[in-house]
Amino acid sequence: MSAPDPERLSLNTATVSKRWSLAQAIEGCARHGIRGISPWRDQIAAMGLGAAAKAVRAHGLTVSGVCRGGMFPAIDTAGRKAATEDNLRAVDEAHALGAQCLVLVAGGLPPGSKDIAGARAQVREGIAAVLPAARAARVPLAIEPLHPMYAADRACVNTLEQALDLCDALDPERSGALGVAVDVYHTWWDPKLEAQIARAGKKRILAYHICDWLVPTRDLLTDRGMMGDGVIDLPKIRSWVERQGYAGCHEVEIFSALDWWQREPDEVLAVMKRRHVECS
Repeated sequence: MSAPDPERLSLNTATVSKRWSLAQAIEGCARHGIRGISPWRDQIAAMGLGAAAKAVRAHGLTVSGVCRGGMFPAIDTAGRKAATEDNLRAVDEAHALGAQCLVLVAGGLPPGSKDIAGARAQVREGIAAVLPAARAARVPLAIEPLHPMYAADRACVNTLEQALDLCDALDPERSGALGVAVDVYHTWWDPKLEAQIARAGKKRILAYHICDWLVPTRDLLTDRGMMGDGVIDLPKIRSWVERQGYAGCHEVEIFSALDWWQREPDEVLAVMKRRHVECS
């Protein structure tokens, strides 16, 4: 298939956040001709929401997503209420930045719990509580399933199928207000991936995140690879996503304590641009 469009490349700021502030990442994207950016909320807070929004607009960047909302399960009513309130703030932040979506990482088991079904029920209730405000703000919510190794501590929604079941339950009219983020690092292994991408269709694929899975993987959280360095068939997965009409950003999100976080961010962005075209 044809090479990906370089104009669709986006930087998830986690890729360079150990060395660059959000202001530096915005300026770096502009300097390297990368048209998209996806900031994390702690960086937005450190820069200031108003300043971040102004800088994004001044540099003509597209905010492909804001990371992250979610983390819904809690041990008590007060904790669940606090999670809802934090997600409502995240919606406001995404709206101020003109983000294409707010990414939701569901959250894992509450402390001391072994009830994963109960945690998943809390995720459904939490999204339902936030969805009206997100719909009013025109900020689509993108549920990002995480690899099953994170089910206990980060996300009890682990497959695209589970995420789409939530979408069907909470947004049966397929309004565009609720969809999924397809992150290849978390989903590449799933034998149902192609079928579930087709099920999602254009309306529900709100974000597409890329990196690579290294063999061996030295750390399950912070050893993601640059595109082309691992075993994921990125062009094939991109073809599945684009077959559904997805025309959004290709967002590079790399947690790499032993490699890419050690490098100068300008080098990371230069390699990222080249590998996006050559390997994605």
